[in-house]
Amino acid sequence: MTYKQVILVRTDLKLPQGKMAVQVAHASVEAVGKSKKLTVSFWRMHGAKKVVLKVKDLEELKTYLKQAKQANLSVALISDAGKTVLKPGTTTCLAIGPAKESQIDQITGHLKIM
Repeated sequence: MTYKQVILVRTDLKLPQGKMAVQVAHASVEAVGKSKKLTVSFWRMHGAKKVVLKVKDLEELKTYLKQAKQANLSVALISDAGKTVLKPGTTTCLAIGPAKESQIDQITGHLKIM
């Protein structure tokens, strides 16, 4: 059984690469902290797979947030502090998992890689 985590990033924000990397890191760490220890152990044993995917805007991001919550998956919705390029409170990305790859793919399997 394979485990993974996906991080969905809003493309409408046109984030600089460094800013996007930091937001993705925040999302990953926060979602792992909310996950069951056994799930995190399995995920780490199998390489701690992470995939960064594109969503067009906040509305689409929230659609995936709702679906992931309904599927009982761990999530982390990230809002920026506004100290550099974004206004305070701007929602930038969403991490889902780690969880079984098949569970996550049912929700995000059709999205394109960033």
